[in-house]
Amino acid sequence: MYFVYILQNPQGRLYIGQTSDLQTRLRRHNEGKVFSTKGRGLWQLIHSESFATRSAAMTQEKRLKALKSKKAVVDYIAQR
Repeated sequence: MYFVYILQNPQGRLYIGQTSDLQTRLRRHNEGKVFSTKGRGLWQLIHSESFATRSAAMTQEKRLKALKSKKAVVDYIAQR
């Protein structure tokens, strides 16, 4: 099982990623072990979706990142 996830930090910044181990990945973000999120506060999981294959998860991750705006991502979450 693979997951696409969206994190939010206290300043409202969003991060979109994919993983096969959601809990470990969230812990790594909050321990400062992920370059993209290091030093940007504690991250909270605000959305996740599961997929049977990594390819499907990567496709959805790319689709979400292509939304380009925080509002579009938040609107997507609200529709789910």
